[in-house]
Amino acid sequence: MTTFKDRETDAPAGKFTLAQVLEILAGGRLPVSFTAYDGSTAGPPDAPFRLDLLAPRGTTYLATGRGDLGLARAYIAGDLALNGVHPGDPYELLKALADSLEFTRPPARMMVDIIRSIGVRQLRPISPPPEEAQARWRRVASGLRHSKTRDADAIHHHYDVSNRFYEWVLGPSMTYTCACYPDSDASLDEAQENKYRLVFEKLRLNPGDMLLDVGCGWGGMVRYAARRGIRATGVTLSREQGAWAQRAIVDEGLSDLADVRFGDYRDITESGFDAVSSIGLLEHIGVHNYSSYFGFLQARLRPGGLLLNHCITRPENRTEPATRGFIDRYVFPDGELTGSGRIISEAQDVGLEVLHEENLRQHYALTLRDWCANLVEHWDEAVEEVGLPTAKVWGLYMAGSRLGFESNGIQLHQVLMTRPDELGRVGELPLRPWWTP
Repeated sequence: MTTFKDRETDAPAGKFTLAQVLEILAGGRLPVSFTAYDGSTAGPPDAPFRLDLLAPRGTTYLATGRGDLGLARAYIAGDLALNGVHPGDPYELLKALADSLEFTRPPARMMVDIIRSIGVRQLRPISPPPEEAQARWRRVASGLRHSKTRDADAIHHHYDVSNRFYEWVLGPSMTYTCACYPDSDASLDEAQENKYRLVFEKLRLNPGDMLLDVGCGWGGMVRYAARRGIRATGVTLSREQGAWAQRAIVDEGLSDLADVRFGDYRDITESGFDAVSSIGLLEHIGVHNYSSYFGFLQARLRPGGLLLNHCITRPENRTEPATRGFIDRYVFPDGELTGSGRIISEAQDVGLEVLHEENLRQHYALTLRDWCANLVEHWDEAVEEVGLPTAKVWGLYMAGSRLGFESNGIQLHQVLMTRPDELGRVGELPLRPWWTP
């Protein structure tokens, strides 16, 4: 392998090629090969993966975007090519970078030479790709964070991409939340069905019961419950999701039992529900709103009713909850994550009794693996439907998220709780967990 030390005499003193700059910043330890538009190369030439920097704009994106945002901008704009992987699933390349690439800060004098080599003009921020959401501080035009209007804008950015696109990625279940794999050989559809079964059993639903599903997506949980005689109401802030779900309800002949509404969960006025499910909504709520969120859902339940919250979490409770970089700008604007401990504390503080919690993070890694496989299989149709940049966003996001779950950077918790009555009673709940794992 040729190292930076072997090559530094190739450039004039104080002048580096783009490849040499990358080698310096990576401490000479590049796990992939690299080529740049100035003709320079770096990294092991026989590496299975290669990054090609194709245009000066890509250099600007890389140099001015903090964290993963610069790489995402250059890639989505078409200025950085990822070779050796399919754009619908760049997992293996991202894993190689995550396992071996660690950037270091050069000495001040060398940093000056790097800036001079790149050129000051390349270090001036430029407009990002059009697929990128505005920075958080610019989003105030649509209201304060987690106001109804701004939440609607955030949901529209991510969920109203295209129902047809989601059908290709998610498969027949149209379920955009973590599946629960009964075994390692289970298919994605089997795992999603098993997840709904698990939620249904945890909520102890029986024919004639009333279920409220907040953030219901395309209505998977609503329809699963209605097929079993439950009167199920769902609500989603995505207009396209709501329309798709209502058509599916009609097509399955479930209109007498199931209903999906387009709107904010805070506009639900009914109460007395036997159970409430929240599957993948809390990430959009905002940590400072947890108290009002759990208080609102508690008020929708009858005494003794059950609430299940299923959401992505952090592995600890100290980190600033706001998401940053690529995820915030391209995937989940205004999304916030915290640990399961904070979630449990907030639920307890409004008077809910927590009965059980479990972490399904390994299941989410498998779910993302299968979603990426679907995107690869339908890549040409997906690109035609939503455009190449958006399709690339999804491949990058899902593959990167898979790494996050595998490495315990993020988790997925289900928390089951109940609303006690005025005397602290919760009805005739079994003494031990009553569901099949």
